[in-house]
Amino acid sequence: MPAPTAEDLIFSDQANHNFSKTLGELKRSTLSIHNRLRSIEEDAAFAKKIQAAYGRPLIANERCGSWYIDPEKKGGSAYFKSTDGHTGVWKFSSRRLNLHLLEVIGKNDGCIIIDSTRRGKRMPDALSKTIPIWCSVINRVLFPADSRSHALYTPPQVVSNTENAQIFALLPYFERSLNALDVSLETYKSHISKPLRPIWVTPESNIVSTSSVFENFHPVICCTVSRKVTGGELSEGGYIQGAGDDTENWAHGLTPSIFWTNRNALFSTPDFDLLELIAALVEQAAISGPVGGGSARCVEPTAKLFVTQISAITTEDRDLTILLRPTVTKEETWTTSATRLDIGLGPHKVGSRNLRAALPFIVAFVERNASRLEEQNDVASRIVIACESGKDLAIGVALALLCLFFDSGGKFQEKTNPTIDKSFIRGRLGWISTSMPDANPNRATLQSVNSFLMERPK
Repeated sequence: MPAPTAEDLIFSDQANHNFSKTLGELKRSTLSIHNRLRSIEEDAAFAKKIQAAYGRPLIANERCGSWYIDPEKKGGSAYFKSTDGHTGVWKFSSRRLNLHLLEVIGKNDGCIIIDSTRRGKRMPDALSKTIPIWCSVINRVLFPADSRSHALYTPPQVVSNTENAQIFALLPYFERSLNALDVSLETYKSHISKPLRPIWVTPESNIVSTSSVFENFHPVICCTVSRKVTGGELSEGGYIQGAGDDTENWAHGLTPSIFWTNRNALFSTPDFDLLELIAALVEQAAISGPVGGGSARCVEPTAKLFVTQISAITTEDRDLTILLRPTVTKEETWTTSATRLDIGLGPHKVGSRNLRAALPFIVAFVERNASRLEEQNDVASRIVIACESGKDLAIGVALALLCLFFDSGGKFQEKTNPTIDKSFIRGRLGWISTSMPDANPNRATLQSVNSFLMERPK
C-alpha cells in the first residue's frame, strides 16, 4: 500500500467537503436571528447616544432605520434611497420628496437621520450622497439668493472630489425638476428659517455632546449606526453590520414595532423555539390591527380622494370605494354595488402588472359617478381606494385618478384632463409624495399607470 501523500492527508475531497460544510454551519449560526437582534440593539444604543449628545429628534430612514429606534423615541420617518446616490446614477427623486421633514427640522433646529449599511462600508450612499443632494436642491429652491448654501457638502472620506464635482454639475437640473412639480413650496419655506447642511456621524466618530444652534444653517445629522466590519462576522463575536437590512431573508414577518414591544421575550427564548414565538407575535399583531393605524388619508390638495389599507376600510353610502385585493379574481365579479368595486389584482408585482388592464374598468366606474361627485364638491362624498398595504397599488390608482379627474387646485371635475404628459404625471405624483411621504408604489405600479395614461386616447 503506497504511503499517503500530503494531499491525501489534508486536502482530500471528503475533508474539503466537511471543512466547507463546517464553515457554512458556523456562518449560518453567526447570522442567526438572535445575533441580528442583539446587533440591532447594540446599534440602537448608539442612536440613543447620538440623540443625547445633539438633542434633536431621531428620524428613521426607511426601510431599515426603524429597527434602530425605540418607537417611543422616534420622531418620524424619511425615505432617502441609496440607489439615488449610486455612482453614475445620482438622482433627486420626485417620488420621495421628503418635504415633510422641513417642519421637523424647523421646529427642532435640525434632525438626526438614522440608517445603517452592510459589511465593509463606512456609511450608506443614502447618507453620503442622496441626502446631500436633497439638502442642496432644497436650499437652491427655497433660498435662491444664498449662493453659499447651494454647495454640495459630502463626506470627504467617502466621496471623492471628482464624484462631488460630477454630482454638483447635475444640481441645476435637479433644481429645475423640483420647480417643475406642481407643489406649493411656500408652505415649506415657512417651516425653516435657514438653509440645510448635512453632518455625518458614525461609531468611529469622536462624539462631543453639544446642542449648538448654528447661525447659518439647520444641521441634518446623518447617523450611520452600524460599526464597520472589515472581516467576516465570525471574527466579530456575533455582531452583524447592518443587521436590520434584508428582513425578507431573516425576519419571518417580524417588524420593528413587534421587536421593540417584545424584545425581552425574544432575547430570552432559545433558538429552537424562536421561530414559533415570532409566528405567534406576528399573528397577534395582525389580529390587533394594521401597524401604524389605518385611517383613510386624504391626498391633498383634493378634499375627495382618500387612500387606506383594506384591513382598515370603513365605507359609507356616499363613498365610492375601490378595493384592490391581493388575490386574482375575474372581471365579472369586480362590481359589487353601484358605489363599490372589489378588484382582485394579485400580490406584489403580479398586481402591479395586472393594474394596467384594470385601470380602464376603474376609470369607467368613476366616470359613471362623476356627475354625482362633481355636484357634491363641497360636501363629504369621497373616493376611497384601498390595497393591502395602502402604499402601493392604491397609490397607483390614486395617481391615475388625480391626473384624469382633478384640476390644478385639487377640485374634482367630470371632464377628464385633455393633455397628460410625463411632466404632468410627475407633478401629480408630487401631490402624493407631500401628502403621504410613506407611500411607496413600486416601479412596476408606476409603469402601469404611466402606460395607461400615455396611451389613453385624447
